[in-house]
Amino acid sequence: MALWRAYQRALAAHPWKVQVLTAGSLMGLGDVISQQLVERRGLQGHQAGRTLTMLSLGCGFVGPVLGGWYRVLDRLIPGSAKVDALKKMLLDQGGFAPCFLGCFLPLVGILSGLSAQDNWAKLQRDYPDALVTNYYLWPAVQLANFYLVPVHYRLAVVQCVAVIWNSYLSWKAHHL
Repeated sequence: MALWRAYQRALAAHPWKVQVLTAGSLMGLGDVISQQLVERRGLQGHQAGRTLTMLSLGCGFVGPVLGGWYRVLDRLIPGSAKVDALKKMLLDQGGFAPCFLGCFLPLVGILSGLSAQDNWAKLQRDYPDALVTNYYLWPAVQLANFYLVPVHYRLAVVQCVAVIWNSYLSWKAHHL
C-alpha cells in the first residue's frame, strides 16, 4: 500500500513524467518477458539493446502519445456513463488503434536498423495480424478503462494490462 500511495503522490505532483516513466518501464518489462519467456533466449542471449529500444519507445512515443490521446478523447467525449465509455472505446479502437500500430511497428523497424524497403515489407506482413490480435484484447479492456478508471490512471491501467501486449508487440516487431 505504501508503494501505491507513493505512486499516487508522484502522479499528482508530476502526472506527465510519471505516466511516461510508467509506460517506458512496462514496455521494457514486456520485452524482457518476450525474450525470456516467449523466445526463451536465456540471460546469455538476451538482447539488452532491444530492451532499451522498447523502454525508449515507451518513454518517447507510447507514453506521450497515449497520455495525450486519453486527454483528447476525454475532451471529445466528456463523461463516464456507459454510453460515453462505449463511444470512447469505439473511437479509440476504430480510429486510434489502427493509426497507432501503423506508426509503432515501423518506428521499431527504424530503431532496429531496417532499411526502408525491409521495414515496409515487415509492416505489410505484420500489421494485419497485429491489428486483429489487438481487437481480441483491447476493446474489452478499454471499455472497462473508460467506464471505471479516472483519466489520470488510464495510462497506468493500460500499461499494466499491456505488459502481456507489449511482450506480443516486442516479439511481433523483432521476429524476422
